[in-house]
Amino acid sequence: MAKNQLWNDDYWLLLMQLYLRKPVGVKPMYSREMVSLSLELHITPQQLYQRQNDIANLETPRIERIWKEYSQNPQRLSRAVRLLREMKGFNSAGDFFEGVAIEETFEGDFRPLAEDSRLMPFMLVMILDLYFCLTPATMVKETPEVRDLASLMKIPTTLIVDILQIFQHLDPYLRHKGDPNNALLSPCRQIWERYANMETTQLAEYAQQLSEYFK
Repeated sequence: MAKNQLWNDDYWLLLMQLYLRKPVGVKPMYSREMVSLSLELHITPQQLYQRQNDIANLETPRIERIWKEYSQNPQRLSRAVRLLREMKGFNSAGDFFEGVAIEETFEGDFRPLAEDSRLMPFMLVMILDLYFCLTPATMVKETPEVRDLASLMKIPTTLIVDILQIFQHLDPYLRHKGDPNNALLSPCRQIWERYANMETTQLAEYAQQLSEYFK
């Protein structure tokens, strides 16, 4: 595994605690709890997911030692994690990352948009995947797929439809003239430029992984 400059072996305790939450085992890569820990550590969900697999397989002697010490004693693990967070200044960027240059990459995808706090960029990716599954005539609030996605994300169907309409304007094959008067145009354009040329099967798989955040 490639070494991450922000990784600290103490973080195994945090991952172990997450791994042991019921149902015990490797948590989905983009589950809310995995994303939350990723944002806390500034380490991508993909990397944490792989390290959880290392726990599952007891890949190293260190992991084996931690497993033997804590896997049957969740209270001891909780105390160790609480102490670690207190000592390291977690949730306090000024303390924890003092003297360390943090260049954020994935983090912005999981933070509310300035244009609409009900949305995060990764949610636009999921809506883009839906866009490629529908035709313009079905991009309406009555369409079951639109209702299902809105229900999953707990946002209005009308908001989903608004975003689908923005994607129609960004789609060069539809040849819409002019830009819609919508504050979400800019973040939608960024997502379009990043993902619209991805293979549809690859985009669908990614969107399915992202949906774990809401489950």
